[in-house]
Amino acid sequence: MKGFTTQIVHNDRLGTIEHGSVHKPIHTSVAYGYEDTRELAAVFQGKQSGHTYSRQINPTVDALEAKVSKMENGLKTVCFGSGMAAIGTVFFALLRAGDHVVSSAFLFGNTNSLFNSFDSQGLDISFVDATKVEAVANAITPKTKMVFVETIANPRTQVAALSEIGQLCADQGLVYIVDNTMTSPYLFQPTQVKASLVVNSLTKYIGGHGNALGGAITEMGHFDWQRFENIYPDYQNGDAQMWGITQIKKKGLRDFGASLGPESAHHISVGSETLALRLERQCANAQKLAEYLYQHAQIGQVFYPGLVDHPEHARSCDLFRHHGGVLSFELGDDVDLWDYMDKLKVVIRSTNLGDNRTLAIPVAHTIYYEMGAQRRKIMGINDSLIRVSLGIEDVDDLIEDFRQAFN
Repeated sequence: MKGFTTQIVHNDRLGTIEHGSVHKPIHTSVAYGYEDTRELAAVFQGKQSGHTYSRQINPTVDALEAKVSKMENGLKTVCFGSGMAAIGTVFFALLRAGDHVVSSAFLFGNTNSLFNSFDSQGLDISFVDATKVEAVANAITPKTKMVFVETIANPRTQVAALSEIGQLCADQGLVYIVDNTMTSPYLFQPTQVKASLVVNSLTKYIGGHGNALGGAITEMGHFDWQRFENIYPDYQNGDAQMWGITQIKKKGLRDFGASLGPESAHHISVGSETLALRLERQCANAQKLAEYLYQHAQIGQVFYPGLVDHPEHARSCDLFRHHGGVLSFELGDDVDLWDYMDKLKVVIRSTNLGDNRTLAIPVAHTIYYEMGAQRRKIMGINDSLIRVSLGIEDVDDLIEDFRQAFN
């Protein structure tokens, strides 16, 4: 099985599934019993595989982790209760007070807030323009441990210099974390840019239906964890490629407790089977809507990597299968933001992205409001900026909806 969708649809069947079920069943048990006490101890000590407590291991979640690893061509995945939980747990598990991180300045609002919290608690985080590898290189210090970037920035759609930063991190011996949420494993494989760890918010495109929260970290096998001084002695056992992800699971997920529940894991797993089908439609819709808005006299600017005048259009063509399912645009000065959005009929006024339904939100007044006017200005987030996450509706209906709202 070589095709992307074929592998996802049949991945559960590569292992043992109870009673011949096509999907991995939902296992709701929190604890697991053993007939042999020595075996119980061996599982706790990591000497043999098995289940201990569902805060860190569950059969339904295991199946989803195997599926995400297959999608990303990674070695091992750990799932969490949300994408934010995944990012926060990685920092909690791998970094210590005084460590330095270089991060893209064009971050999702909640990730930005989280990083500022870590910064105030002893980590040193520098925010730079990740579309330029020189900006990342100039920010590196002797205390730098990690570089964090998103593939396509939310909401202005800047595309990071992913390949160049990956080579820089390889040369400097730095952990390279790539958040693949905006592209998903179908549009982009971060292994090709030497990512150490890959983040996915499973809530978004992989789950796809807006009915379950989840996040994941995948070990890609490109980083030499023997060079990483923050690995605790307890986790310096066995294959060194797995030291980092083991510490994330044992020290991070177990201690921090940001677990993914089996019901959500099942929803996400089933939803992931149509990832490629959904994204083909969503990306096509985004391209056509972006081209329509770009020509509209009452639109200021449109931000979408699929437009030829986007600053990183060529990079997006080189890296990604398509240009993504999210765009944003600024209304002209003569259009009232609130009245315009209230006239949309098909499009739902809501947060989230990657849903089957098209969602739109006034960015500066909602998900980036707490960031403050000064930081929004630095990020280029205008008060009239609207982010649109394209769904799978018929594109003519979507274009007509945006058209009629101007009347």
